[in-house]
Amino acid sequence: MQLQTNLLQIELLKKFLDSSLQEDHGIKGDITSNALIKNEIIVNFTIISREEAIICGIPIAEYFLQNYSNIEYKTTLNDGGKVAAGSNLITGRGKAKQILFLERVILNYLQHLSGVATITNKYVLAISGTKAKIYDTRKTLPLYRTMQKYAVICGGGHNHRLCLDSGILIKDNHIAICGGIKEALVKAKANKPHYTQIEIECDTLEQVREAIEEGVDIIMLDNMSLEKLQTAVNLINGKSLIEVSGGISLENVNNIAKVGVDIISVGKLTHSAPAVDIGLDIY
Repeated sequence: MQLQTNLLQIELLKKFLDSSLQEDHGIKGDITSNALIKNEIIVNFTIISREEAIICGIPIAEYFLQNYSNIEYKTTLNDGGKVAAGSNLITGRGKAKQILFLERVILNYLQHLSGVATITNKYVLAISGTKAKIYDTRKTLPLYRTMQKYAVICGGGHNHRLCLDSGILIKDNHIAICGGIKEALVKAKANKPHYTQIEIECDTLEQVREAIEEGVDIIMLDNMSLEKLQTAVNLINGKSLIEVSGGISLENVNNIAKVGVDIISVGKLTHSAPAVDIGLDIY
């Protein structure tokens, strides 16, 4: 799978990755391995996925292996690859103490990012056959955003705004401060940077009507019932792209997609993704 993204630039993440290893290292290092294992002991190891998953984080694992050890290793797949339970991801041979020193940090990244990619893929498959696309949100772990959004792409999803300057998204608090839908849109159009799309959040059909009348690139329908969603889609009738957000689950996403929306944004992809069971075995 060839991933068309520049989100995972290891050079830009080096300081963050190094800090995460130092966090695990502590002040004195791995005192358990130092007490039990001689420096010269060499072992083989395998990093294995114990469940079916979409894998993400291989380049991060390689960064640690290349920069903090002289371990010989090979990878069996690229990010975005689907594996069955019991599949080997990385195999190698090296000093036991180096392997154990890197084990937890490498697994943490692989488990979490593969979890994001895997749950994203489940949502993508759940709406296959419809025109809708699955998007992420800014509900990400602090400092993990680019990695999590990269994982969403690995799972077949799409990225919403990376940060606040990625586009204008007028939400309920903006509307409250401005005094209404019309007032907010007028100000946004007057002050937006060139070539910037405007999106506005609507949680009532009356707000949808106001947004249509004023004109906007994207209308986000927030926490609406299926019946209201269908009415809103009929009202918009192609005048704007339609995004749905709020209350999205694997159980209802297909029905939501069938209403005829363009974008389904799911916060769970990044704020609640369950970790994939990935382990490291030494032999």
